[in-house]
Amino acid sequence: MKCSKRCLIRLFSFGIFAIVLLLARNFKLMSDAQQSRLALENTYKSAIEQLADACQSVSETLEKQLCAASPDMQKQLSTKLYEQASAAKTALAQLPLERQELENTYKFLSQVGSYSLAVSKKLDNKTPVSDKDYDNISKLFDYSQKLADDMWELESAVRAGEIDLSQTGLPSEKTAAPSVTDGFADFEESFDDYPHLIYDGPFSDNIMEKTPKMTANEKPVTQKQALERCCIALNANPSDFEKITEVGGKMHGWRFTNADSTVSCEVTKGGGHVSYFLKWREIGEEKLTREEAEKTARKYLEYLGMLSMKTTYHEVQGGVMTVNFAYNDLDRCVYTDLVKVSVAMDSGEILGFDQRGYLVNHCKRTYPKTLFSKLRAQEKVSPKLKIESSQLAVIPTDNLDEKLCYEFRCKAKNGRNVLVYINAETGEEQQILLLVESQSGTLTV
Repeated sequence: MKCSKRCLIRLFSFGIFAIVLLLARNFKLMSDAQQSRLALENTYKSAIEQLADACQSVSETLEKQLCAASPDMQKQLSTKLYEQASAAKTALAQLPLERQELENTYKFLSQVGSYSLAVSKKLDNKTPVSDKDYDNISKLFDYSQKLADDMWELESAVRAGEIDLSQTGLPSEKTAAPSVTDGFADFEESFDDYPHLIYDGPFSDNIMEKTPKMTANEKPVTQKQALERCCIALNANPSDFEKITEVGGKMHGWRFTNADSTVSCEVTKGGGHVSYFLKWREIGEEKLTREEAEKTARKYLEYLGMLSMKTTYHEVQGGVMTVNFAYNDLDRCVYTDLVKVSVAMDSGEILGFDQRGYLVNHCKRTYPKTLFSKLRAQEKVSPKLKIESSQLAVIPTDNLDEKLCYEFRCKAKNGRNVLVYINAETGEEQQILLLVESQSGTLTV
């Protein structure tokens, strides 16, 4: 039986159609598999970053415990330590690793959590932290530093593509690509003498969560008036700003942006305050010293009429120095009233200004007439710290309140600079900050 020409054409067409359908199906399956693989890799990358961050937090909290003197502060830190160790274990559990390959890492994080609960329980029973406890905390801190460093190296290697996240175990002989497990190898091998146990300036993270005090009851300005304030702050012309948008939230205002979006400035409706501005450009060779850049930043504040400001900390990144200023209220350093000025170190141009912390918190303050004795407050500082200087300071609390404290700048035995805050009314240990000092500047955690 012979097939007609028409029949052959139909068979050929059906064959082509079937092949196209098969190819389309295979392509979709490959595409779905690729998307699933990418989604899984992104999940692993996120988990590694969370793990590194949690391990860093554990290390910082352990170091703060070495500097804490009061039972209340020790209890606060123990509670925080348990939460951070739990967060690290949660992130670790999301990685494509066999638990037996990370026995020591799990053991360390579990014992940090267990030990923090044990210390907290002792404090609940009015039992003070003993010298042996401090020794154990010190050993835990040493290991935590090692783990945090290893985790950040692992996170950096994954981000740079040096580690293949698809390799969940040991690398194959064919690829010899390092696996995620390799990132834990050094830490896992460092447990020979493991003890068998039974954190832009300080406070900058939690000063922006309130309704701005300076703008709440001030007379509103028009858009034209706001643009004029913007131009004065930037020494610019109104015609430079082609994009104008309204800004909502707790600091209502307008955002003025130039044509190529390299300059942006926000001005509040209430009172017409420039809340912040940013200018972007390529930075050339540094010609200013840090002292000259700081002086330039202070002159800019004087140009704006902000005179009672005290330099606190600074940071240099990419040829730009950002100087943090706090309001100086009759020799009280008010950290909540924060202003930041960014200076280009090639020319001295002001590239950034941010007074949102100042607008949120600045007000006329009253202070208690009778204070806790400074000498007695000094005695509240851990004897493991050497006090080098002191001042009165206003700091924020976790519940968005403020406290007047004695700020003691201290030196720990390991050389770390530590800030200890003793409540100037009650004499309680209010806060401990670690100063992170490097070539780029000084920050706090």
